[in-house]
Amino acid sequence: MKILTPDSAISGQFDIEAINAQFETAHPRDIVNWAVAEFGDDLVMTSSFGAESALLLHMATQIRHDINVIMIDTGYLFPETHLFMEELRAKLNLNVWSFRTKNDPIQWLQTVGENDPTWRDDVDRCCAVNKNEPMERAMNQLKPKAWLRGIRRKQSSIREDRKFVEWSKRYKCFAVSPILNWGGRQISDYLRENDLPYHPLWEKGYLSIGCNPQSCTRSVEAGEHARSGRWSSQEKTECGLHLDESMDSANL
Repeated sequence: MKILTPDSAISGQFDIEAINAQFETAHPRDIVNWAVAEFGDDLVMTSSFGAESALLLHMATQIRHDINVIMIDTGYLFPETHLFMEELRAKLNLNVWSFRTKNDPIQWLQTVGENDPTWRDDVDRCCAVNKNEPMERAMNQLKPKAWLRGIRRKQSSIREDRKFVEWSKRYKCFAVSPILNWGGRQISDYLRENDLPYHPLWEKGYLSIGCNPQSCTRSVEAGEHARSGRWSSQEKTECGLHLDESMDSANL
């Protein structure tokens, strides 16, 4: 398929509606190709090194091998997530930029009165200061013109209306979502065809993987939605990184 190119762009401006219309039927690889051609050195990507993260990491590095990969270390990730990151770093020769929470993980729990490390009474507060603040710091430091992310429409109702290319007022750059339309079958086929692993907790029923408190990530039972294990039994559905507004970590 022929993809719109930025040849007629002036100072980075392009017909975003036309591009999004074309991308509805494009292969994610074509979308990554477009982003690399359009933004070059000013393109970054984020990865949670979660369940299916190997897919977009592989796809992006096949096109731009040295792309900056932002990884947010909240201080509460599963040990398996760190091991998975190192496995993929070696396999794909990744250029990972880790941005860590400013807080000591144990001391922060004591300071805010979270007495059970396996649970969060205030999940929004923890996400704001330990995940969103490092992400905003990363984007302020790297100042990209565009950002590749791995969100998919089928993951949640909040993501159903997302576009492949959007302007993020929060991060002051374009957010590009190449696998927005893909489902589980397409993902598993790509991983298998390219000899790529799932996160090691995948086989234990963790189909969406964030931080390790049970309030934040649990395994999923047969028949449950893949993201039902995230903030289970709570109204929360997003950590906040992909929301248009900051979670205002300074006030939490």
